[in-house]
Amino acid sequence: MSKRDDVEEFAALLRQLKSRTDRSYGSLARRINMNTSTLHRYCKGDAVPQDFAPVERLAAFCQATPQERLELHRLWMSLVEARQQTRAGAPVEAAAPKPAAAPEPSRDEGREPAAESCVGAQSGLGSDSSTPAEHPARGAWYRRRRVLVPAAITCALLATWGGTSLPSGDRSSGASLPRSAPSVAPHASVTPTDGSSPPRSSASPRSRHGTSAPAVTNDSRTRTQKPLTGLPLAWSADSQVWDLGCRHDYVVGKPPAKVPPPPVQQDAGAWAAAQDAVHGQQTMVQISVQGRSSTAVVLEALRVRVVSRGEPSAGYAYATDQGCGSDLTLRRFTADLDADRPIVRSKNGADAGRVIPAAHFPYRVSAADPEVLLVDATTQTSDARWYLELDWSCQGRTGTVRIDDHGRPFRTTGIKKMAHFWYGTNDAGTRAWVPYDR
Repeated sequence: MSKRDDVEEFAALLRQLKSRTDRSYGSLARRINMNTSTLHRYCKGDAVPQDFAPVERLAAFCQATPQERLELHRLWMSLVEARQQTRAGAPVEAAAPKPAAAPEPSRDEGREPAAESCVGAQSGLGSDSSTPAEHPARGAWYRRRRVLVPAAITCALLATWGGTSLPSGDRSSGASLPRSAPSVAPHASVTPTDGSSPPRSSASPRSRHGTSAPAVTNDSRTRTQKPLTGLPLAWSADSQVWDLGCRHDYVVGKPPAKVPPPPVQQDAGAWAAAQDAVHGQQTMVQISVQGRSSTAVVLEALRVRVVSRGEPSAGYAYATDQGCGSDLTLRRFTADLDADRPIVRSKNGADAGRVIPAAHFPYRVSAADPEVLLVDATTQTSDARWYLELDWSCQGRTGTVRIDDHGRPFRTTGIKKMAHFWYGTNDAGTRAWVPYDR
């Protein structure tokens, strides 16, 4: 079988596969990542692919049988072998051919003149009788490339993309002749391209500080970011928080005559330390959490851990006020320390009868976006020592923070059977600790 017959059989098999899809050349070319005009020339028999990859993609998309794929590969190998044999027998000329007569104008006249002249010289158009007689002219399916010294520089990169034939008149897509690649500095890392666009250096000129993408240098070595270490957040806890800033109970082991007047809230810590006071029936802890950088840290969950429970502490209960007289309730997280397995629960707030919806985990914090959490832990029947655990995650890392009272557990004791006092006016008309129910 002649070479031309192989080309016709190869093209006919391609057309047979295309006909199964009921798609146009343009639609099919987009599906298999090819140029429309290139696919059309393959199916018409005007060109033969340089490699088998596009043929394999077409066969796979058109659901070719194994036998059809083998036949396609056999025909393609036969054509490639014939092309290589013809190139091996082509002579090398030391001089350029004489100028050829101007070709007849076509619809592409005036576009890409340099490319047209190179293709003409490469195909031997208009050359004189110096062409060896033992190599007769070929058909449109194959053009023997002649090595021409003067035209080597301009035409070296204009080898046919996807075929070795002279491009047909339809070059509207601009993909029949590949573009020449721009010059690249030595050792620069370059991303390969498909010939339809110039290659780009893989090193970005606008690398941003703090991103996880590694920087690429001219010697193709990458620099990875230093792994993040340490706690990505900071926190503080204040357990001297009163309900609405006015109401709180302390248990002190001294009688009322020896206990000074109650402090204001901002001085409660010093007052409680001086009196060795314990929180009575309720401890409100305000937790402030903030990220150490602009990177977001997710607060996943909050848990309460009870270290020990005992009988309520001995002493007297002292209230800082007899009630705030307000219908405002802050939304908060509550924990019942008397439960066997205490759970931190989110609770709604209220303001003049309007419900303030509870907030739920998870939260997100950063250096510019802190968060304040209010925990209300209560007990009625025991002296409980406890602390909180805050789970966090950040950029694939996870951890748990223990929140306590400067390294010690928080302490809350019940006051159900204690003598209870508040600071008011006694029978003598003076300010003093008086029974709470009076």
